[in-house]
Amino acid sequence: MIRKASIKDVKSIYKLLKIYGDKGELLPRPLSRLYDHLRDFWVYEHQDGDIIGCCALQFCWEDLAEVRSLAVHPDHTKKGVGTDLVMVSMDDAKTYDISEVFALTYRPGFFAHLGFSRIDLAELPLKVWSDCIPCVKFPDCDEIAMSIKIRPDRLFHSTRQDVNVFKIKER
Repeated sequence: MIRKASIKDVKSIYKLLKIYGDKGELLPRPLSRLYDHLRDFWVYEHQDGDIIGCCALQFCWEDLAEVRSLAVHPDHTKKGVGTDLVMVSMDDAKTYDISEVFALTYRPGFFAHLGFSRIDLAELPLKVWSDCIPCVKFPDCDEIAMSIKIRPDRLFHSTRQDVNVFKIKER
C-alpha cells in the first residue's frame, strides 16, 4: 500500500536512503532534513507493515517539482514498487498544477521507461542547486537530469492488479 509518510516512518525512510547513500547512488539525507521534508514523502508499506520504498516530491518553483529520494529496499526491487511510487508522486504533482517534474538520477533508463527525457543540467533553475552545495560531488555532479511535462488529461497511476496504489491509508 502506498500512503503519505508519517512521523513514525522517518527512521525507516532514513534506513532506505542510507542503503543507497552508502553506495554513492543517492544523496544521503540527515534525519533532521527528513523531518523537515516529511510532508513531501510517500511510502510503500508492505503487507507485513515494513516500509519497503519511499519517494518524495519537492516543489522547486510555481510549475516545477522534483521527484527525489526514491529508494526501494533491495529485496523488493524489480517488482514495480519504484514505478508505483513515482506514479503516485506524479499524480500528486498534478493536483498542484505542476507542469513539469524532473529527477536527478544514476538510473536514467528507469525514468525513461516512465516517459521522462534527458535534459541538460543547465536547464534547471539555480534554486535547484541549493541542495547540491553540501554534496561531496559538487560542483562536478555526475547525475543525469531527466524531465517530463505533465499533461492535465494524463493519469500516471499504476494499473497493476497486485497493488492498490490509490488505497491511501488515513493517518
